[in-house]
Amino acid sequence: MNDVGRILIAFGLLITAAGVVLVLVGRVPWIGRLPGDIHVQRGNFIFYFPLATSLLLSVVLTLVLYFLGRR
Repeated sequence: MNDVGRILIAFGLLITAAGVVLVLVGRVPWIGRLPGDIHVQRGNFIFYFPLATSLLLSVVLTLVLYFLGRR
């Protein structure tokens, strides 16, 4: 039962951290506007795919989780 409590605390902290990141993303002007992001606008149709932002986020999260898992 002690392990379940620790897992719930970890998930709670992870959700809190994700919320803080979402609040701060609006203040960082380059998030979502990197050179590799795809943006197509034609008439009433807008397609946006943040390819470079996704790759950067993936690399950062991979490194963070790698270093956290090395304990």
